[in-house]
Amino acid sequence: MRVKHLLLYGALAPLPAALAVAAPGSAAALPTREPAPEVTVTGTVTDNNGQPLPGATVVVKGTATGASTDADGKFSLRLPDGNAVLLVSSIGFAAQEIPVNGRSSLSIRLQPDAKALDEVVVVGYGTQKRSDVTGSVVSVPQDRLEKLPVANVAQALQGAVAGVTITGGSNLPGAQPRIQIRGVRSITANTDPYLVVDGLPFPGNFNDINPNDIASIEILKDASSTAIYGTRGSNGVILITTKRGKTGKPQIRYNGYAGFENLVTRLHPLDGPAYSAKYQEFARQRGINVTPVPNTGELDNYNNNRTVDWMDLVSQQGYLQDHNLSFSGGTNDIKYFVSADYFKQRGVLKGYQFGRVSLRTNVDANLTPWLTVGTSSFFSRNNDDGGRVDLGLAQVASPYGNVYNPDGTYTIFPQPPEQLIRNPLLGLTTTRESRVNQLTGTAYAEVQPTFLKGLKYRINGTYSYRPYRYAYYEGRQFGNQRGFAQLTNDERHNYTLENLLIYNHDIDKHHFDVTALYSAQQNTYFTTTENASGFINDQIGFNSIGSGSNPPTIGSYSERRALVSQMGRLNYSYDSRYLFTATARRDGSSVFGANADKYAIFPSVALGWNVANEGFLRGNSLVNQLKLRFSYGTTGNEGIGPYGTITGNALLQYAYGGVTAVGLRASNIGNSNLKWEQTTSTNYAVDFGVLNNRITGTVEYFDAKTKDLLLARQIPIITGYGTILDNIGRVQNRGVELTLATTNVRAANFTWESNGNFSVIRNKVLELYGNGTDDIGNRRFIGKPLGAIYDYRMVGVWQVGEDATSLDPGAKPGDLKFADLDGDGKITSLDRQYQGSTQPKYTAGLTNTFTWKGLSLRVFLQTVQGVLKNNPTLNLVDLGGRLNTPREVGYWTPDNARQDRPGLNYYNPRGYGYPSNASFTRLKDVTLSYTLPAGLTERLKLGGVSAYASGRNLYTWTKWVGYDPEQNYTLGNGTGNVDGGTPNFPNSASYVLGLNVTLR
Repeated sequence: MRVKHLLLYGALAPLPAALAVAAPGSAAALPTREPAPEVTVTGTVTDNNGQPLPGATVVVKGTATGASTDADGKFSLRLPDGNAVLLVSSIGFAAQEIPVNGRSSLSIRLQPDAKALDEVVVVGYGTQKRSDVTGSVVSVPQDRLEKLPVANVAQALQGAVAGVTITGGSNLPGAQPRIQIRGVRSITANTDPYLVVDGLPFPGNFNDINPNDIASIEILKDASSTAIYGTRGSNGVILITTKRGKTGKPQIRYNGYAGFENLVTRLHPLDGPAYSAKYQEFARQRGINVTPVPNTGELDNYNNNRTVDWMDLVSQQGYLQDHNLSFSGGTNDIKYFVSADYFKQRGVLKGYQFGRVSLRTNVDANLTPWLTVGTSSFFSRNNDDGGRVDLGLAQVASPYGNVYNPDGTYTIFPQPPEQLIRNPLLGLTTTRESRVNQLTGTAYAEVQPTFLKGLKYRINGTYSYRPYRYAYYEGRQFGNQRGFAQLTNDERHNYTLENLLIYNHDIDKHHFDVTALYSAQQNTYFTTTENASGFINDQIGFNSIGSGSNPPTIGSYSERRALVSQMGRLNYSYDSRYLFTATARRDGSSVFGANADKYAIFPSVALGWNVANEGFLRGNSLVNQLKLRFSYGTTGNEGIGPYGTITGNALLQYAYGGVTAVGLRASNIGNSNLKWEQTTSTNYAVDFGVLNNRITGTVEYFDAKTKDLLLARQIPIITGYGTILDNIGRVQNRGVELTLATTNVRAANFTWESNGNFSVIRNKVLELYGNGTDDIGNRRFIGKPLGAIYDYRMVGVWQVGEDATSLDPGAKPGDLKFADLDGDGKITSLDRQYQGSTQPKYTAGLTNTFTWKGLSLRVFLQTVQGVLKNNPTLNLVDLGGRLNTPREVGYWTPDNARQDRPGLNYYNPRGYGYPSNASFTRLKDVTLSYTLPAGLTERLKLGGVSAYASGRNLYTWTKWVGYDPEQNYTLGNGTGNVDGGTPNFPNSASYVLGLNVTLR
């Protein structure tokens, strides 16, 4: 055996070395070798036109030794020997490996990186080279998906993509942002984009998706790219592709961050003396007896100078943390990706929290040379349990109120005998559970027959189960002496089955890509709700809802909707210069009535011209990319619920034979002639890159018109109904989008890059009810955008000594003064006018990234301009002087004679909404990160290590008076908002430290 080893070694090594092994005890067993002398190599790195490239990186392959070129593109580097290999790279250029081969001077020319053009992007039902894409498909920058403290990936996209408006209806943990792609295209139908994950429709929402699992996000905006989804693509499509395993050694990766949250904007209620002064001023203006405070229950604290800061009591230090662990790897035949994630957020108001646990498993297997199968399993559990404080009540409660009873429990009414204002902390005494699970399983099989190259058949299937449970109980400590319990359980089942036939074929310079689809989808929903009261104690709560003395009221609802579709698409290109795409999809929906065609066809066509590939521009040193695109097509929108076309029934109690009987009555009139809303859009675009792609961008113009809007049309009341749903009305959206990426500085060890986007979208109502008239009651005006603000024009405040009897009879000093717009000498409803819209005139985002060696600083600014909204903070009715008010609001007095705020006795009889400028510019996020050098991670046997500090929602520049100009909220009117609707929640800033580690 030893001789065999010796012979094997001798075959690989010189004979003397083999003999040395044979005689380990001899001197020959320890041969010595003179170390190779170090050598110095110098060189110059230039671009393809011979211009020097400063800041290019030159590294000795397999080591951490390296240098950067100076302003003249020159470098000098000491090498271990003359046989080293250099890795040379520069931003915007293809990297090269240069063998030294004993040379002492090198001249290296880098070529522009064509990767951006050859990059494969995800489109509907497939992928394409970016250079061949004809539609409006935008890839979200990868850095927006990492190193940001967000629970919802949609929050990371705010302001980052041109033409995509993402606003937060509420900032509370777990809230879903609203997403609009290229404006509002419908009035009453759903305007949310279609969400597709790994090629299949996703029935959940963004809260269910772990951002760490996402490999890429593409947003489809024009008809050419969205028509392939037919009725589901009318409001744009968001394609999310999750990470999958790759061939190679198993890789373990940990991503995590933790940090805290603070209130970023505060409204400050009046302190004790200011609150007392306000009430005394109210009493003087009202002409009633002046007392220090409005309620006798406040006098003791007033006399003893005891005050309470309700805002401090309801708020807390927020925190958030996220921990993600993933495993990936595989062989040529089986690849896997497994991920687990834990996210927890405690809000800045007490009782508000959101938690998520998610698991994902993606597996792909090559069973035979012609058969590939795969599966994706996904589970998430979202939890936002907890009784909640009431911000609105905390804002208006008296600083002289009483928080606790003598026994330590919360007071029900902190300022007796006032019973309109409850204790803002009472929600903490309630029991509240709110939990939703999302379980999704998908599978595919892909067949590539060997008898016809380029042909592929794929079958996709997905099933999703989404149960939701809500339970609530309030008892004696909340002020409900009989107790109240509510239970809601609902579940959603969704399945999709798709058959895809794909054929790719090249004939010389002609490329053909044909896709055909047949699919079926079904969604079912069932819910039950139970309510009960009259519990003898608060111990059982909702766990035995039948224990209430009042019989529980029970309700249930069920619905089903189905969709059957066929689709065909042809992509053609000639020599990557001339591009053509044609798509047609036929959808049939179960929601439409018997007299309407349940099917509709949605076609589109697109053209593209890669001008940069023409001979007259090929190799041009100025223009590196230039592509012209045009698309035209139609998409649809179901727009109604599953039973919107039929007449519904409602319960009716009536007396019959001296007893109460239950019957049915028609609750709404159906319309079996309803059909699809349809949007036809045109898109023109230019993609460009100049100066060796140091400046790249896209300019797009679009015009989309939606017809057959589903609107409630008034009908004669003699029919027994006031309205009927009908296909009437038209809306237009048109706009310009600009995306620009620039490399501003490229020097030794330092780069500065900018990425910006700018969007102008103009929405306009073209037609409403076919009679050419406006719908003033619903604030809809022909020729104006949706979300219109229609109100009086305030010109000041009536002052002492001014006579309002002729213009506005009944107005007194301190009341708002309005303009007489129709000139009839008095203020009437005819003096209202269109003043603006809640839709922005333009939006923009700008990211600047500074990189120095391993350090990177990214600063992102977002702006939304031209927004007009009614301001609930300014519209706070004082309810007889009994409410506290923010000091930022103020009030009129005869002495200060303000012209912008009314007196304390003004009750807003005309319903003026206080339209206010809601434009803002926000320092959205700042991230400082450091990545360990590759040589160091090699020595540590790690795949990569990076650490970062990130801040979000750091500062907002705005004229808006309130918590956040982006939110829609109400400010305490005394009734509170413990658990109904969308609670008030202020904007908060997040600060986290994060770590990403890859093991190998």
